[in-house]
Amino acid sequence: MADAFPLSGRIAIVTGAARGIGRGVAVHLASLGAFLVLGDCSDSPAAEQLAAELNASLDHPPRAVALRVDVPDANAVKSLFDAAESAFGGRAHIIVSCAGICDETYPSLSETSDEVWDRAFAVNARGNFLCCREAANRLVRGGGGRIVCISSSTTASLRPGYGAYVASKAAVEAMVKVLVKELKGTGITTNCVAPGAVKTPMFYAGKSDEVVQSIVEECPLGRLGEVEDIAPVVGFLCTDTGGWVNGQVVRANGGYVS
Repeated sequence: MADAFPLSGRIAIVTGAARGIGRGVAVHLASLGAFLVLGDCSDSPAAEQLAAELNASLDHPPRAVALRVDVPDANAVKSLFDAAESAFGGRAHIIVSCAGICDETYPSLSETSDEVWDRAFAVNARGNFLCCREAANRLVRGGGGRIVCISSSTTASLRPGYGAYVASKAAVEAMVKVLVKELKGTGITTNCVAPGAVKTPMFYAGKSDEVVQSIVEECPLGRLGEVEDIAPVVGFLCTDTGGWVNGQVVRANGGYVS
């Protein structure tokens, strides 16, 4: 039974949990037995609905709570860790930082406005920084501590129109590689998962059918990724089985880039 629920008794925070990869990760971590704090900045009650669905579907006391948070806000990020402690009576073990944005007009760098650049760095880079900083200070130490930041395989494919997005995600990958050395001796592992093209609202936004098909054709496996292709990779890194993987960027992309 212990193997069936490898995260039993552990507390996980997931940002960007209302939709897409974040939602899939939250559902998967719940299936592994984790208590969950779900954060999302959406004006819709999607994160609250997911928490209610998870609590209704599990045959044990409620294991999920939801907060509306804006990840560039340091106090909002702190509230996620506060919620873990107040709802479940202990420090968080895991944070998966999934919140991210990409401008759906895909401007060239020469046409990227200050606002588009600043917003990409606010959410993608600063948001991950604040999550990592809080995690470095507040996650459980001595074993089971896990930080996973969601990056992107566009940091390797370097597609035109993704200048601000790629730069902000590359900053996250570099930061994680520094943090892993700073956390030496804590038992906390720190990694990035860098998905390729995955069927999410953010991927489809602003893309024509022709563009989508061209991306499919670039993948050696001949398809787009599914959220279910990514969530188990994150789940592995969060369990004891993944404890020897540290300071890595795991490119889960079907061979799109390597």
